[in-house]
Amino acid sequence: MREITVYNTMTRQKEVFSPVTPGEAKMYVCGVTPYNHPHIGNARPFVTWDVIRRYMKHVGYKVTYVQNFTDVDDKIINTSNGEGVSWVTIANRYIDSYFEVMDALGVQRADIYPRVSTHIDDIIAMISTLIEKGYAYELDGDVYYSVEKFDHYGELSGRTLDDMEAGARIEVDGRKHNPMDFALWKAAKPGEPYWESPWGNGRPGWHIECSAMSQKYLGTEFDFHGGGSDLIFPHHENEIAQSEGCSGQHPAVRYWLHNGFITINSEKMSKSLNNFFLVKDILEQYSPDALRYFLLSTHYRSPLDFSDERLEEANKSLERLSTAIENLLYLEGCEAGECDEAQRLLARAKTYEEEFEAAMSDDFNTALATSSMFGLAKEINIYYQEVSSRNGVVCQEAIAEVKRIFKFMTEIIGVLEKAWEGNTGANAAEYEELMQVILSVRQACRDQKQWALADCIRDRLSDIGIVIEDSPQGARWKKREV
Repeated sequence: MREITVYNTMTRQKEVFSPVTPGEAKMYVCGVTPYNHPHIGNARPFVTWDVIRRYMKHVGYKVTYVQNFTDVDDKIINTSNGEGVSWVTIANRYIDSYFEVMDALGVQRADIYPRVSTHIDDIIAMISTLIEKGYAYELDGDVYYSVEKFDHYGELSGRTLDDMEAGARIEVDGRKHNPMDFALWKAAKPGEPYWESPWGNGRPGWHIECSAMSQKYLGTEFDFHGGGSDLIFPHHENEIAQSEGCSGQHPAVRYWLHNGFITINSEKMSKSLNNFFLVKDILEQYSPDALRYFLLSTHYRSPLDFSDERLEEANKSLERLSTAIENLLYLEGCEAGECDEAQRLLARAKTYEEEFEAAMSDDFNTALATSSMFGLAKEINIYYQEVSSRNGVVCQEAIAEVKRIFKFMTEIIGVLEKAWEGNTGANAAEYEELMQVILSVRQACRDQKQWALADCIRDRLSDIGIVIEDSPQGARWKKREV
């Protein structure tokens, strides 16, 4: 298999990926708390991990991908109480919303989507083990993790307990052994969902769920754990303490990967600043491919600034890719024959393919990988112009290989998948016939030097998303993809 290097948040350096089980890659990514529609900050990690998963499978790994839903949470409870409906109704509504927008963005479904509410027994069992091993203690129906008992606490975030206490907003609770101790189980309160436990009725704390579910499905040691940079502390720090305290396995996770923040016009996204954008609202103005490409145009660890201008740029960039796909499909229909230019195109395509793979193998650098993809698109479009200006003879074997390479790139990035289908559909043949009639009428206008009318036909078609391209071999049409 190709060597892959990843930046490990724990060690703060790039490392060569060495899986727990040879030939396998086990991934756990923290999912959403479904109390509202997904926002663009939610979309970035899931699009990122979708590409990572696609590439790991391409390299040859058997991938197991787990992503949870935190369907028991204060925000869900508050929303349900505010609307006068059950917390289950709220969670299900926004889980459905999550799948709707992620499906639109081409995010392939995870292998397992565990929910907190269906893993209460696993959570209680883990808490019981932590109490037995001396890492946790019970107080009046609440259970807390004793951070001082875990020797590695603070390694992921690079903080000491003294630093944490000085810089944290800690809820005053004199009962706790240490102000930084965090809740594993919360005693039931009026108006909240609860479950029976050895410590009385209550519900899980936030952090314990991911430890219980990741170990249930991936074991006590697995390869990747991902999420946004905002989860490094306290969530992932606390996960490590819980998981390793329970199992005794150190490390429980070999590689921690975290994506950077999204800013809005250079300001941090927040509801208080009224710059909080839901994915469903963005998709009313821009195509899913444009948003997906925008999210991948910057390395996943770097900050990403969201703006209409950046999305417009993404739209224009995808048009170049779409044109390259259309040109490849057109070239497939040309007359077969020897063509030195096609061989030179293939040689350049292989160079771009190696550059693309090298970028993806170096900490999944989609920013650099997409530059190789656009480089090949430019070469394809130039070659198409060369073919259009002469007899149209094409080396089909070379073009088929170029198509394989370019399609591989777009499939890993996950954009323009429908463009490869060409003009297909139930009425594709009738649509093609209609367009040929329109093109013949336009050509008759050109032959009679009725340039204004010919241009009017072209412009009106463009208004409805159909692009006309003229060449010495005649005009061709295509649908504008983005």
